[in-house]
Amino acid sequence: MSEEPPRAMGDPPLEVRDIVERIEQRPANPVTRARLMVEQEVPPARRGPGWDRHWRELEAYLEDGCVWRGGRGDGPQSD
Repeated sequence: MSEEPPRAMGDPPLEVRDIVERIEQRPANPVTRARLMVEQEVPPARRGPGWDRHWRELEAYLEDGCVWRGGRGDGPQSD
């Protein structure tokens, strides 16, 4: 059995277990997931002084007792 060569970041997964591992590692907070996607597109030089604070406030909003219900288009509802 030969060892597979290391993959460069961004290469497609080689096996289903690679996909499962990536899904299991993704953050539970949807705002954190969105932030990671947006930060891949917006270079640090283009981010304003309130960038980090903005994201942290949104993340905290969801972590602070807010439950997402339903599908897309439904807003958060506090319990």
